[in-house]
Amino acid sequence: MALRLLVALWLGTTVLAAEGFNPRAYEKKHVECPTVHRKGGLGEPEETTINMSYVDINPTANRTLLMVHGWPGLWSVWSNQIMHFSDKYHLLVPDLRGFGDSIHPGDVQASGTFSDIVGDLVCILQDAGVSKAVCIGHDWGSPICHEAARMRPDLFEGVVGASLPYLPAAAPKMLSIEALIAALPKLTYNLYFMSETEKAIAELNKDVRRTIRAALRSLASPSPYRFLRSKTSFLKAYNHLEEIPPVPFFTPDQEDYYVEQYQKQGFDHTLQFYTHENKYKNWEFAHNQGNFTIPLPVLAVYPINDPVADWPLVALVAGSHTYLPYLTKRVLQTAHWPHLEKPKEFNAILEEWLDDLDVKLLEARIGELKREMRALSKELSAAKKKKKRRGEL
Repeated sequence: MALRLLVALWLGTTVLAAEGFNPRAYEKKHVECPTVHRKGGLGEPEETTINMSYVDINPTANRTLLMVHGWPGLWSVWSNQIMHFSDKYHLLVPDLRGFGDSIHPGDVQASGTFSDIVGDLVCILQDAGVSKAVCIGHDWGSPICHEAARMRPDLFEGVVGASLPYLPAAAPKMLSIEALIAALPKLTYNLYFMSETEKAIAELNKDVRRTIRAALRSLASPSPYRFLRSKTSFLKAYNHLEEIPPVPFFTPDQEDYYVEQYQKQGFDHTLQFYTHENKYKNWEFAHNQGNFTIPLPVLAVYPINDPVADWPLVALVAGSHTYLPYLTKRVLQTAHWPHLEKPKEFNAILEEWLDDLDVKLLEARIGELKREMRALSKELSAAKKKKKRRGEL
């Protein structure tokens, strides 16, 4: 009886959390996007195209929100935000390359850099006829949105990053995953995905539903303590469970949809975020460009109970705020998926920030003009001193 009661309570909570969202009811658009296939660094990169899929909602609205998932995500992880914001905003919600119906060029090791994915997002914006958008990302979607704003401040008018902070490539060397694990041991699974990518893909593909359930947990329905700490397995910490409990923020049909979408391509190309070649190219490209400051309004929403890492502390140590002059920070008492676990609170934070975005954009513009004036004033002062020295000679 007690077990039945717990199951009933769990089901009631789940249905309430995602009530009214049917991912099957949304039509996906498709666009052919130019990209590069690097073939794992072997031979010359090959120019090609990939078919990208996205959901396009309320296209006549004045402001566009581009919602970018992470790993293991899909467009549908934004279910609660789609329902809340679709009346007021134009929503573009893609599957990233290698996920769901979006095709990957084929090389997981070197053909999935942030700049590659930003190119995909720009292609989607162009296909949708959008000239400005707010980029909203979760997990790996956060650094993708940060990079999109850093690379293309002409196209993006604001950034929202949920969970992962902005980590600028300002250091003289890229920090290795081994060094990060020393401070953040639950990033050990990153080393597994990087060093044994094919083995990891096979493990994840063996039982897609089990993999999805393992990764999408909440504060109330957590993963085991040892989860994410293995160099040789993603799922070993769950070996004591014959069946992992269902995803706590999905209805049964939503979970079925999620599994079906992953079964289309498997996890074959989704580990692009973790491979050394892609990560090094991410760092090298941004580091060589040198413009680490994002001159736009940025909202960071940190879950303070994320089992992966203490992201507010990581942001502080990395000095993220020094490169984000127009930053707003908020925290939520959730695990890794704040937009799914506490959608009402997350939506309220996002709505307040969006309502004030026009003011924030003006403040950012004034701030940038002041910065430019200070730089010009220094140049003028230096020129006058130089002229004076020439006159004295």
